Amino acid sequence: MLAINDLSLRIAGRLLLDHASLTLPAGTKAGLVGRNGTGKTTLFRAITGDLGSETGSVSIPKNTRIGQVAQEAPGTEEPLIEIVLKADVERTALLAEEQTATDANRIAEIHMRLADIDAHSAESRAATILAGLGFDDAAQRRPASSFSGGWRMRVALAAVLFSEPDLLLLDEPTNYLDLEGTLWLENYVAKYPHTVLLISHDRDLLNRAVNSIVHLDQKKLTFWRGGYDQFERQWSEQRELQEKGRVKQEAARKHLQSFVDRFRAKASKARQAQSRIKALEKMKPIAALVDDTVRPFSFPEPVKTVASPIIAISGADVGYAPGKPVLKKMTLRIDADDRIALLGANGNGKSTFAKMLAGRLKPENGTVTVAPGLKVAMFAQHQLDDLRPEENAYEHVRCLMPEAPESKVRARVAQFGLATEKMNTAAKDLSGGEKARLLMGLAAFEGPNLFILDEPTNHLDIDSREALVHALNEFPGAVILVSHDRHLLEATVDRLWLVKDGAVHPYDGDLDDYKTLVTGVSGDRREKREAEKASKADRRREAAARRAAAEPLAKEIRATEALMDRLRKRIDTIEDELANPALYEKDPIKATRLAKERSELGSQLSRHEEKWLEMSTEYEEATAE
Repeated sequence: MLAINDLSLRIAGRLLLDHASLTLPAGTKAGLVGRNGTGKTTLFRAITGDLGSETGSVSIPKNTRIGQVAQEAPGTEEPLIEIVLKADVERTALLAEEQTATDANRIAEIHMRLADIDAHSAESRAATILAGLGFDDAAQRRPASSFSGGWRMRVALAAVLFSEPDLLLLDEPTNYLDLEGTLWLENYVAKYPHTVLLISHDRDLLNRAVNSIVHLDQKKLTFWRGGYDQFERQWSEQRELQEKGRVKQEAARKHLQSFVDRFRAKASKARQAQSRIKALEKMKPIAALVDDTVRPFSFPEPVKTVASPIIAISGADVGYAPGKPVLKKMTLRIDADDRIALLGANGNGKSTFAKMLAGRLKPENGTVTVAPGLKVAMFAQHQLDDLRPEENAYEHVRCLMPEAPESKVRARVAQFGLATEKMNTAAKDLSGGEKARLLMGLAAFEGPNLFILDEPTNHLDIDSREALVHALNEFPGAVILVSHDRHLLEATVDRLWLVKDGAVHPYDGDLDDYKTLVTGVSGDRREKREAEKASKADRRREAAARRAAAEPLAKEIRATEALMDRLRKRIDTIEDELANPALYEKDPIKATRLAKERSELGSQLSRHEEKWLEMSTEYEEATAE
């Protein structure tokens, strides 16, 4: 379906892909992963032909239909269902021609083709897709112009899914979806009948919706079978083996170089030294691993401990207009160490509830009792626009620490996870992930007792999301979390509250139960987990068996290394004595004996070095997976 050969891409003078190659078989569902800024979206532009390459080519079979979400969401007066139906260009053209065709044969051909493409079920399929993305029957009949930009992007996604292209390109499709839409999309992509290439940082989506991973790293593309967890394990093992191989190779180089340095000037050993020089030249250097560690998040501890409950809600109604509450008759409590996720489709009132907790909305009826001294911090994606675009991170923090020395201000910015060179970059020039880090750090600056986060992961790559998981787990205060990232929720929260039908209630099930509720598809997490455990156990047993079988060889290698060390020490001692001119005058017999011993020890060391190299190679082959 897709063949990338020797491709090099450059944007604004920056090389993003360097002679990269990839073959994607037809029917593959692949997740394209890599750090933010590595060139994933740029690769999509090259695949669609919107960007020329510096070298290489992108090959796709003739007449292949490529589909991706439109850059601009539809904002016309057309009903949503009509916008989606028109995405099937062939069906739309055939229906239009049917109205004007007069030739009986052509009319028959049109009807045959409409039947072939299943046109009679088109409206039902379009409605199903829209419903899965959060649009009920009434919403599907409303004009696109009546929806916000985020909801219109869902319409654009629905349109490309409905058109069923042969190669479907999806670039972070969950960024404008809620958890419910993400769960639906996960199932849809998993069952999609054609090829999919999906850019995402959602670990669960990459584990459940795709069957392979394309990794963009160090300007190269690598294809891996399996979901993200399997890829991460294999990649980690490969990196570990690479580093071990590099260390062993360096040791082998030192042994060979030591021989060359000692004997290359001696005629009797010149041939052997020359053979070792050739061996050194043939050794292809194993590259050292690039340190690409993600900077951690760090949220300050609450300045003052507050007793539970930190917030008690009794019979509260809240909304934006008098007499029109969005949420009604809420009776809940939040304790000082609670970790709560808010579930519920967008539009049900999750953000309204979060604003009430943050004190930005007052209840119309009932009471909301807040513990004395409670500090609440709130992060929401739309607040990224609140950053002062011309000011850098240092200037944002300086406003909060006007009397502090520069070193302390910069140290505080560093806790946000921003690199030194980014501290002086204007906010408008920071990446989405860097802006999110800055805003989270500013929100939690004073050490809140309750931290509310509304979709914090939209601009974070997978490793940054994992860093956020660790930071939230280390944060000692209470956390309220709204997110479509299941991995983040499962790793950080211990309570679920469902916001639905104008109410907020504790949800007794887990996220698998909720997925079943939303999609009607039973979760199989337990079976997968047991299978993964069994698979890992088998691999560990196999690796242990290989190591056990090779242990006699390993002992011999260690014994040979110890012997070589003793021989080198003795040779060094003899050479120190032979370097003393007085030895030859005072005891010429001893000098002759030492010279002879030095020659014999050198021969022994040479034989043991060759033996060590052979055994090391044999051991690596025996224990390799």
